Order: sequence, then C-alpha cells, then structure tokens
Amino acid sequence: MDLLCGFLIILISMILFIDNLGNVEARYHYHKKRNSLVSDSPPATSPDPDDTTPPSIAPTIPSDPYPYTNPNPNPNPNPSDPGKNYTDSVFDVTSFGAVGDGVTDDTAAFKRAWKEACAVESGVILAPENYCFKITSTIFSGPCMPGLVLQVDGTLMPPDGPDSWPKADSRKQWLVFYRLDQMTFTGKGTIEGNGEQWWDMPCKPHRGPDGKTVSGSCDSPAMIRFFMSSNLVVSELKIQNSPQFHMKFDGCQGVQIDKLSISSPKLSPNTDGIHVENTKDVSISNTMISNGDDCISIGPGCANVDINGVTCGPSHGISIGSLGVHNSQACVSNLTVRNTIIKESDNGLRIKTWQGGTGSVSGLRFENIQMDNVRNCIMIDQYYCMSKECLNQTSAVHVNDVSYRNIKGTYDVRTPPIHFACSDTVACTNVTLSEVELLPREGELLDDPFCWNTYGTQETLTIPPVNCLQEGEPETIGEHSAYECS
Repeated sequence: MDLLCGFLIILISMILFIDNLGNVEARYHYHKKRNSLVSDSPPATSPDPDDTTPPSIAPTIPSDPYPYTNPNPNPNPNPSDPGKNYTDSVFDVTSFGAVGDGVTDDTAAFKRAWKEACAVESGVILAPENYCFKITSTIFSGPCMPGLVLQVDGTLMPPDGPDSWPKADSRKQWLVFYRLDQMTFTGKGTIEGNGEQWWDMPCKPHRGPDGKTVSGSCDSPAMIRFFMSSNLVVSELKIQNSPQFHMKFDGCQGVQIDKLSISSPKLSPNTDGIHVENTKDVSISNTMISNGDDCISIGPGCANVDINGVTCGPSHGISIGSLGVHNSQACVSNLTVRNTIIKESDNGLRIKTWQGGTGSVSGLRFENIQMDNVRNCIMIDQYYCMSKECLNQTSAVHVNDVSYRNIKGTYDVRTPPIHFACSDTVACTNVTLSEVELLPREGELLDDPFCWNTYGTQETLTIPPVNCLQEGEPETIGEHSAYECS
C-alpha cells in the first residue's frame, strides 16, 4: 500500500510539472509578441500647433464631412498611380488656421494651404461649406504640380468696399492665378464680390451729384483673373456682385468654363461676366450670366472660342471688342456662339471697333440664338467711341466672314434690330444672313435695318428685310498687309 501511494504521488507531481511547463511556454510567447510591437523610442509628444506640414501619408477618415469630389469622372485623378488614395492630397484651409467667420482675415491660411497643395500632384485646396472666408488681394502663383484643384464649397469674399481695402493692396484685382497649368477651380460654394460700395463711388457713371461723375481715382478690382496659364477648368461655382469684371482670362491657352452662375445687378457698372483677351482655345458652356455690362466680352488676340448653351440677361449682350483702340492692331478669329439665349439686354450680338485700328475679325459664327426683348440684336459698329471727341480716321479693323444663322425672337423697338455700320474705307465683307426672324416685343415692326459699306449675302428672306446689304466684294479695302493677322 505504501508503495502504491508513493507511485501515485510521483505521477501527480509529474503531471503538474508538465502543465506548469506549458503555462510558462505560453506566457513566454505572449510576452515575446507584445515586445515585438513596443518601440524603443520615447513616447510621442503632442503635435506642434505651429507646424502646418501635412504628414507624408495621411490616414483615411471615412467620416470626413468634406470629402473631395473629383470633377474628373475617373475616381482616381492620377491614373499613373492606381494605388493612391486621393483623399491623402486634400488640404483643408481650416487645418491651416482659416477661421471662416467672415470677419477674420484668412489670407495667410489660404497661402499656406496653396503652398502645400502646389507641391503635390493632384493636390486639393478645400474651402469647406458652412464657412465664410475673407481674403485680401492675393496672387496665387505657380508653377505647381499637375492637377491642382481649388475647391470652394463655402463662401470666399474680399474686404467690404474701398474703405476696407488694405492700402498696400492692388485696387485693380482681387484673386489672381498666375503661371499655372492643369488647374481646376470648382465647388458648390459662392465667390461673393461685395461690389456695392465700389459701384456707388462718385466717379462711376451717374453716381455723382446731379447725375454727373466726379474726377479722381476710380480703380475697382476685377474679381477673378487668370494670367499666363494653360489647361484651366472653371466649373459649378456661383460668382456674384463683383466690383468690376467678374472673371478675366489674359494670356492663357486651353480654358474650359462650364456650369457657372454669374450675377450682379442690372445697373452695376463695368461688371462684365467673362472677359477673354490674348487667349486661345476657349470653351464656355452651360452658364447663366446676368450683370450690368457685357455678358461675355472677347478682346484682341483671341482665337478658337466656342460659346455654347449660355443664357445672358439682363446684360449688354455678347461683344467682340472693343478692338483697335489707340490705333492698335487687333486680331480675333474662329469664334462660335451657338444655342444661346439673350434676354432683356441693351445689345445682342455685337462687334465693336475703334477707328484708326488695324488687324481683322474673321471666321465668326452666330447660330441658333434666341432673342427676348433685346435692343440692337445684331450689330457691327466700326465707329465705337467713348466720348464726343473721336475723329474720323481712314484705317480700321477689317471685319470679314461673319455669319448669322437661325437668329430669332423679339426686339425693343427703340432701335432697329439690325445695324451694320462699317468703315468708309475698310468695308465689312462676306457677311451672311440666314433664317433671321426678329419681331417687335411691342409696337410696330421696324423695317429699316441700317447698313453702311457692308457686303454679303442673304441666303433666306429675313424679318425685317435687310435690303441695304450689298452683294459681291468692294473694289478695295486698303492695303491688305495692314489687316493680316499671324
């Protein structure tokens, strides 16, 4: 019996020893795994609030309330890097110190965000919704990496009026985008110009005492200007109440404008909607513009401009010019305006040039235009002048190869709906009219369109009849070399 008890004790001891050995091995592996995740470096400190450098790999935040909406239907804005998560390149201006209360100056925060986004491919500067950001006159310059996007979902605005404008800032322009390539300006927000106090300056037309202007500085800032840039996209935004021109493109190539809303009061002075000069390859589509001056104005040096699906009015219509001021050369070619509505406007489709200029306007196509209560529906004015002191001159910009097809609607009877006033010495040539039907909005039909030294063809009978259009070609238009454009 004693032997049996001793054997049982030894057996139980061995079982307990083996079990304990297994526990030790299990504890050993557990600690080994934990130790492999613990760094020997000291614990991380709190981030420096003054350090605005974004991390090289930002975490993806599924609940981000302001996700970047890529205007490109391709969900990856950088196809050459299919594994890249594009939210890594979004730079929210509030993360750079922007307050967005409509009072605080947020210019420095936007500049910091611009600098960071400019340095990465497909970088996005985000001005989020439910914020109102005040920015002073600023030049956002490149060159930047391709695919830069400025996405405004909130509101951007300048200081409120000339008295609030910093004295050191330019009073000729507000937001300037310079030397950029492949940039997009988009968003569901508003660019607010705070233009009312600028319009009411006593130097502005009819704003001074007794309806007369007052002499003195009269500079007012253009709202948005793109300068010496290429491959630009501007879309979706609401742009309103500019102190002067709402949007200007100067020295650019490759401009796509789509689905904009541009507005200011009918009597706001010099508030052109979109002005383009020295710029080529332009598309303006699906856009609504109402303002106090030209809906769209095309200046010298423009070529290959397509305007499609635009609604203008109230406004001063779509203007080519003015061209040739101060005896300068002006060249505009290959412009099309189609599928467009012009309503309640002082002018419809207008070409305006100064006497004494040289160069040419050629290859213009106006097609499928609806007029609604418009004065001067179709107009060529080669005697354009801003004062009573302009003198007759022999030189002029040559207007050639202009067609008006399917232009229909109503006109204001205070002026004839068709007006061709061409230079005495440089006739307008190859002007074509087809399916032009313009009826008075009220009152009797004016059947006396005006023509002077204008040559062309009526392919169909027009309403009203344009019997003053001369057939064939003029005997001479002067020295041809003065009207050739390279």
